[in-house]
Amino acid sequence: MLEKITNFLDKRLSEPMGRLAGQRHLHAVRDGIIATLPLIIVGSLFLIIANPPLPETWGVSIFLKANAATILLPYRMTMYIMTIYATWGIGYSLARSYDLDGVTGGILSAIAFMLTIVPQAVEGLGFVIPMKNLGGAGMFVGIIVSIFAVEVLRFTTTKGFRIKMPEEVPPAVARSFEALTPTALIIFVIGSISYFLNFNWHTAIQTVMTPLVSATDSLPSVIILVFLTTFFWSFGIHGMSIIGSLARPIWLQILDANTAAAAAGNAIPGIGAEPFYQWFIWIGGSGCTIGLAILLAVITKSKYARTLGKSALAPSIFNINEPLIYGAPIVLNPILIIPFVITPIVCGIIAWFATSAGLVNPVTVIAPWTLPGPIGAFLATGGDWRAIVLSLGLIVLSVIIYFPFVKMYDKKLVLEEQKEV
Repeated sequence: MLEKITNFLDKRLSEPMGRLAGQRHLHAVRDGIIATLPLIIVGSLFLIIANPPLPETWGVSIFLKANAATILLPYRMTMYIMTIYATWGIGYSLARSYDLDGVTGGILSAIAFMLTIVPQAVEGLGFVIPMKNLGGAGMFVGIIVSIFAVEVLRFTTTKGFRIKMPEEVPPAVARSFEALTPTALIIFVIGSISYFLNFNWHTAIQTVMTPLVSATDSLPSVIILVFLTTFFWSFGIHGMSIIGSLARPIWLQILDANTAAAAAGNAIPGIGAEPFYQWFIWIGGSGCTIGLAILLAVITKSKYARTLGKSALAPSIFNINEPLIYGAPIVLNPILIIPFVITPIVCGIIAWFATSAGLVNPVTVIAPWTLPGPIGAFLATGGDWRAIVLSLGLIVLSVIIYFPFVKMYDKKLVLEEQKEV
């Protein structure tokens, strides 16, 4: 029965999902956004520094809060304007996928995005650029115009609609002249739409995307995304590669709203940003497999299971669980698939209600994903010690849910090992 289901999914689901994950535009969006993660991680940490999780009466807290505006400047120049950097990365990756010059693709994508921003005249300052839409709020606009810019570059290149310099001209100079035609087209088209037709790209896209963002930042959406991720993993398909590629722009928009609210000292509006999944659902890796690793290392009698558990426990602490997914294995394992799907859903529900009830701060920081769960949860929530308690409680819950299934699987392995003797 399982073999028939596996064959069906492989033919009907695995190949289409694999093609979707490898689709060049989606791949470029994923690469461009992932390239900004170092800026997001480091920049968001300044939110914690400006609002330290220390008693307000301490001298260091008074000093840091008094200088919060200056301390937050690195955040405002990194995460706060992340879409500028993401568009360059998207353009570079997409151009390279077409065997075009990546630097040109990145520059054209960045200028295309900047042309959707309308400078505002301020008396005494001249023209200033409003920064609000340079961050996560402008991500969807950035994706659209980045793809447009590279497709213009591809069109002018394949059709020969460009200035071709002699071979004696240095390559860097030649590329500059070859980019004149697509640059002129991009500036004319997007500039005309933004400045002469007075089309507000960001208002239009946000009007369309707001219902989707609101739907994503809900408990039913969290449950569905967790289920799909673990479902794909259960059959050997990289769940986060697919779900993450589709959901990450929305997760970033939720996180951007949270960080902006935290920086302004306002109530944090969202719950379901990506760090929420990382630190309260994917503890130990997809499937919240930290409990599985602990049980395999501690309670199993099978030589294979015990050895696997001991070798996989350390990576699991740092959220690396491929040794378990492919070594236990979880993939196509009818016993372990059940807790692999159930555990993160239960953890997600508990974490959602804990956050919505104010028992734990919403996430505002992207902490490095290889941190141990409780530490990452502490940082992601802006230094909330209650997040450590929640994380530890969810780890215990993971152990409890996996326990009966590990016992069944261990018994099966022991019988197989006895037959081989």
